Order: sequence, then C-alpha cells, then structure tokens
Amino acid sequence: MTESPEAPNEALTRISLDASRRNIPIEIVPRAAASSLSEAASNLGIAEHRLLKTLVLKRSNGTYLFALIPGGRSLSWPKLRLVLGVNKLSLPHGDTAFEVTGYRPGTITPFGALTPLPLVIDATVFQGEQQAMVALGSGDRLHAVLVAAQDLVSGFDAIVADISVPE
Repeated sequence: MTESPEAPNEALTRISLDASRRNIPIEIVPRAAASSLSEAASNLGIAEHRLLKTLVLKRSNGTYLFALIPGGRSLSWPKLRLVLGVNKLSLPHGDTAFEVTGYRPGTITPFGALTPLPLVIDATVFQGEQQAMVALGSGDRLHAVLVAAQDLVSGFDAIVADISVPE
C-alpha cells in the first residue's frame, strides 16, 4: 500500500468532529505504550474490561462492520454470525481495515471512520455500571478515546448483543 497513515492530529480532529456530529461527549487522553492489556488499562486508570478492542469484520457479501469487545474477552464467531444472520465473517488484513477506516490496527475506532459502518457492542460492556466510561482507540497510538458506553449505543444506533467469550 502506498498510502501513509494519517497524521495523529488529523485523526484526532476527525474523531472529535464525528463525536460532535453524533452528539457524543468524548475525552481524548494521552496514553503510554503498554506491553499488556493490564498495563494499558492501568495507564488509563480503568479496569481491563473497560478497555475495548475495535474489530473490523467483513461479511461474505463484501460489507464491513465494527465489533467492540471488552478486554479479557474474545470475539465469539458463532454468536456474532447468529446475531447478524450470516454464515460467514472474516477478519480482513490490516491494509484492508486501513482502507475502510483510515486507521491502522491497534488504533481503530468507530469514530471518524472513512466508511461509516454498523456497530455491534458486546453486551458484557453493560454489566455493572451503566454509565461507566470505556476506552477505545483514537487513530493514534499515543492517545485513547474515553466515552460513556451508553453514548456509543445511541450515537451509533449500535446493536448490543452477546458476542464474546472469556479469553
């Protein structure tokens, strides 16, 4: 791929504008590099299950979607296929995810994606505190986005479903 990653300030601006358009309050915070989920969560001052992985998935018909999975859990392919009513899903190559979202793996966020995609959020995100903050990628390895999980549902018209299993 000849295209280079977007400059961090451009990505953060794109995210802020999208959040504003969706009427979702967010906070973009600096984050240090981390070598584990535990360290990343600690650096952000949140519980591990509040650090969400944003996955870009491809349906067999060539369309894409986002899935948000909490730290400490893995995507359950059978559960997600059942929720979506499809027989086949795949995880595209990082270059494809970049083409669809404008973000590199490890920084992907639904905010400001080049292609607006449907969003499915694992139901375990909503166990416990309903208004708890979660952390997402920001398009930049040195920042994270903090947002109330419930605001993701309303702002993205997201589907909330049981789509994960413990790691």
